[in-house]
Amino acid sequence: MMSEENIKETEQNTENTQQSEESTENSQAKVETQETEASVEEAKELDPLTDVQQKLDSLTDQYLRTVAEFENYKKRTRKEKAELIENGGERSISAILPIIDDFERALDDNTEDPKAIKEGMELIFKKFMKSLEGLGVKKIETEDADFNTDFHEAIAMVPGMGDDKKGKIIDCVLTGYTLNNKVIRHAKVAVGQ
Repeated sequence: MMSEENIKETEQNTENTQQSEESTENSQAKVETQETEASVEEAKELDPLTDVQQKLDSLTDQYLRTVAEFENYKKRTRKEKAELIENGGERSISAILPIIDDFERALDDNTEDPKAIKEGMELIFKKFMKSLEGLGVKKIETEDADFNTDFHEAIAMVPGMGDDKKGKIIDCVLTGYTLNNKVIRHAKVAVGQ
């Protein structure tokens, strides 16, 4: 049989073995914990980089879309401008065509009555002026107006008209017109001196 000493020795060896195993397990656990902590720290370091990369990708995509949208806007604007230039006179021509029709009817008419011809011409003229006004064209008024270089061009100075006519328009030689308040032809006038 085993003696008490052998039993004690065996128990002590078993205890030492258990302590040794526990120590080894603790060491392995510490190593695993340290590795896990290192992985977490690396992940934390990578997360800001990942976040920054995602933000950069998002902003780059947004920038490229904005640039493409702006390029499309420029192309569309150029196309619209070209169409306006090409077809800009369409409205004007459409307004004048009925007047051309009136002239054709007047020419086809065999009336020899000068009074009827004059009345017809006056009607056509009024219709034409009304069409021009619809397009934004207005006659520059000169009757009893002060001379204004913004609207009038003096082609003659008339002396001896008296102080009340000095600087006033005496006669309009050629009517001036504005288009949407911009002078397209100055009125040619004679001015009192």
